Amino acid sequence: MESIAMRALGDPDAFVASDLGIRYAARDLGLPEAPKPLTDHARAWRPWRAYAVQYLWATGDHAINKIPVE
Repeated sequence: MESIAMRALGDPDAFVASDLGIRYAARDLGLPEAPKPLTDHARAWRPWRAYAVQYLWATGDHAINKIPVE
C-alpha cells in the first residue's frame, strides 16, 4: 500500500519499511533493520520519508543503481 501511495499517488511521506531493499540499506547504514523500529526512527524524516526511501534504495549495490557502460 505504501509503495502505491509513493509511486502512483505521489505521497511524499509514504515509507515502505518492510521492503527488503530498504531494510538492507538501513542495516548497512547502521539504522534499525526491522520494520517497526525503522518506522519509529523514520518519524524524524516526516513529511518527506518517500525521498528517504529513494536515497536508501540508491545506496544498494544493485545493477539498477549503476550507469551502463557502453
